[in-house]
Amino acid sequence: MVTEIKGTLIPVGGNEDKGSHENLGIDFITEGILSHIVRQCGGINSKILVIPTASSIPVEVGQNYLDAFKMLGCDNVSVLDIRESSQCSDPSFINELKSCNGVLFSGGNQSRIVNIISKTPFHDLLMNRFINEEFIISGTSAGAMAMVNEMIMGGSSEECLLKGAVKMREGMNFINQLIIDTHFIKRGRFGRLAEAVAAFPGLIGVGLAEDTGMIIKNGNDCKVIGSGMVIVFDPKNLSHNNHSILYDNTPMTMANLTTHVLANGDQFSLSSREVDVLPINASFD
Repeated sequence: MVTEIKGTLIPVGGNEDKGSHENLGIDFITEGILSHIVRQCGGINSKILVIPTASSIPVEVGQNYLDAFKMLGCDNVSVLDIRESSQCSDPSFINELKSCNGVLFSGGNQSRIVNIISKTPFHDLLMNRFINEEFIISGTSAGAMAMVNEMIMGGSSEECLLKGAVKMREGMNFINQLIIDTHFIKRGRFGRLAEAVAAFPGLIGVGLAEDTGMIIKNGNDCKVIGSGMVIVFDPKNLSHNNHSILYDNTPMTMANLTTHVLANGDQFSLSSREVDVLPINASFD
């Protein structure tokens, strides 16, 4: 992976506010997830592509985003519904990607994103623009999970911390230092991400709560956004990890797994693995 990255990744944990949530403590217009995406893309006049490839109901999902972005004053948002890999070579689809400021991959099934878009001209252009331009790649739920190289493709929360409970595959490889899981708190995916990190102890696990995300600049500097929390599993100090010697369906042991619980405004460096926590009395104005 090229180290000099000019673009920005915005993975989101799913179920982000689209203007209808109440009492989340964060104003949709100024501090909501989608408002952050708009600002990172360059403001309300920027061109944003919504890509609902992961979804089984792309028309409904696409319209929900069009409505939400319109509430933010954006009139230059469009849906690019890629259903087949052949579309990823279509000049009209390529031109849409060339002319936009950023993309948003919807939720659904992350394997659909990889199966349809990975290793196509569309994927190549996404990667090229992300590395060489101030281009924004955002994604929610499945769209966030697909951003990494080692991607969680499935696994039962009920069977967590049993070896083999988590199913992994190659993702889109926009960032290769992380494993991302989503809907993290609501669906109890602590064990699922822990096993993924045990299997790949050189990587950092990031669990995103719903309506919560991270802005990742230059492939390194992470800032938490949204109304919930981000759980970071850093395995660099593991003193015991028996994942490699266990049989499948055997309970795992991990010791000294460093864990951070981060909230809106907190920052994390992937290179130094240091946390910079927002002071309690800080203002978001």
